[in-house]
Amino acid sequence: MEIIKLREGEEYIKLGQALKAAGLVESGVEAKDVILEGLVTVNGEVDTRRGKKLTDGDSVLFDGEEIRVMGNK
Repeated sequence: MEIIKLREGEEYIKLGQALKAAGLVESGVEAKDVILEGLVTVNGEVDTRRGKKLTDGDSVLFDGEEIRVMGNK
């Protein structure tokens, strides 16, 4: 499981950015493609919005890998 910590002062990270930050995709274009293809779940449900805002406690699953978002508190 990959942990993504939100930066100081940030309340969220977008789904596409989280996939890139975790190293699960190499580019924003690749992130867009896998999200639009329905290959990514957020909190157990398929989400096709690249700009989906992920906040503290959200869980993302892609290609057998999990990303967990943690707040900066």
